[in-house]
Amino acid sequence: MPILDANSLEFFSHGADQTRRVGMRLGMLLQPGDIICLSGDLGSGKTTLVQGLTKGWGSLDMVSSPTFVLVNSYRRPDGQKLNHLDAYRLKDALEAEDLDLIFFMEQGPLVIEWAERIKSILPGHRFWVNLRWLADEQRGMVFTAQGIRYQRLLAEFKRGIYGGV
Repeated sequence: MPILDANSLEFFSHGADQTRRVGMRLGMLLQPGDIICLSGDLGSGKTTLVQGLTKGWGSLDMVSSPTFVLVNSYRRPDGQKLNHLDAYRLKDALEAEDLDLIFFMEQGPLVIEWAERIKSILPGHRFWVNLRWLADEQRGMVFTAQGIRYQRLLAEFKRGIYGGV
């Protein structure tokens, strides 16, 4: 693992509940147009993190992996949507272009699982989360901000997790 710079944060989760709580902290900060890219092997905690994200963002909808439907939408009482895309079954980035990511981002935040599969069509400014399985109840996460909006988001996220940092 490379040494992290000021635009990155590493976090170690000690269970699914803690992963959800971290997701809730991040979800509370999301705005329409935000793009959160998740990368990690099967079982690394991507969907668990999204469960927390949607709850923190304000949706009461049940979260499941959209592997077979490609996109799930979760609603808040104010009518906004958080869209959750799973790129695992996409052949390539060209296939993802047909999905019109901009449309999803206009509706609210967009969270993409397996984002590395379509990285070439994603905006350069984004919030990237690499997740990895460490042990049965442990996951490693590296949050990386790319662009001013996401650098601010990362700073707020760090304060939410660690307090006055």
